Amino acid sequence: MNKGELAAAVAEKTGLGKSDASQAVDAVFDVISEGLKKGDEIRILGFGNFAISERAATTGRNPQTGEPMEIKASKQAKFKPGKGLKDAING
Repeated sequence: MNKGELAAAVAEKTGLGKSDASQAVDAVFDVISEGLKKGDEIRILGFGNFAISERAATTGRNPQTGEPMEIKASKQAKFKPGKGLKDAING
């Protein structure tokens, strides 16, 4: 399912127009992204948690030349599903 299909499904479930549902989906994604960018953890009860994980700098190898190279430290978004989501998937 892509973002457009998600917006269409939200429109169908809520009775909103497709344009309004698309704006709502975009707004949810924007709020989650902005919160993570500020370093906040986003907790949605029954669904899951979004958080930022820090990756340390490491030394890797260039696959073409085999030369060692430095891989910069970075941040990654992580998602941990909540009990409600796990139960919905496995139930």
